[in-house]
Amino acid sequence: MADQTGFKRLDAKLAVVTGATSGVGLYTALGLARLGAGLVITGRDVRRLSDAASWIKNKVPGAMIEIENADFAKLPEVRAMAERIAQGHEKIEILVNNAGLIMPARSLTADGFETTFQVNHLAPFLLTALLLPSLRAAAPARIVNVSSRMARYGKIDFGDLNNTRRYKSWIAYSRSKLANIMFTYALARRLAGTGVTANAVHPGFVASNFGRKGPVSAFIWALARPIQISPARGASNSLYAAAAPEMDGVSGKYLANKKSVVSHPQSRDIEAVEHLWRVSAEMTGVPR
Repeated sequence: MADQTGFKRLDAKLAVVTGATSGVGLYTALGLARLGAGLVITGRDVRRLSDAASWIKNKVPGAMIEIENADFAKLPEVRAMAERIAQGHEKIEILVNNAGLIMPARSLTADGFETTFQVNHLAPFLLTALLLPSLRAAAPARIVNVSSRMARYGKIDFGDLNNTRRYKSWIAYSRSKLANIMFTYALARRLAGTGVTANAVHPGFVASNFGRKGPVSAFIWALARPIQISPARGASNSLYAAAAPEMDGVSGKYLANKKSVVSHPQSRDIEAVEHLWRVSAEMTGVPR
């Protein structure tokens, strides 16, 4: 049954939203709570998570919210968090992989991977893999991977996944967002017939603090303010993929403005998509 928003009621269903302490992630969690879903919101700062939960509960009295913290730059923390969530929830109806970042300078994580690639791609790849049993048990269930139209400027260089050559923050970010789409397509094929769908979304050019790194970026961000949209509006795209009745059974799509659009040519290269899956599985220790 749909409510006045046109989205499905989600009473007695559970949604996991990563990167839910601010921006699009926070408003996605709020929207899901308003539809009746119980929430597990994740982030790396317990205080900010608690503040986010309180903010949502203030707007949706009675909302059921759990917080889980993990730093996506540390894969053991992602694995431990996923295990805690899975142990506590036999069924998960919605997973929104929203967490992401842009790094102004190249750095490596403790796991030895370039930070942007790990946080934006490898961590959600691992988290999704570990939560799949709970998603399958809840079928019909939906996975939403938040990508970006910046993916159009990316290209996965399989010889340099750690971005060692001439690092540029927006290029690294664009590659990671392309990886999100490629991951979505490979995942959708693997989930065909299970009742679990996987789609990627572009949230829009959202007015937030995301990406404001350094004086040049801050200057460009300020100039772009007139064309930016609110986090609430950006979240509506994730909510559409997560709860719109017309998305029932729809999988393997890349959505922008709630419509399926054509993605980067490399994301439509099945060999490249499968290669990225294999490499990502090796990096994260996930069975292929």
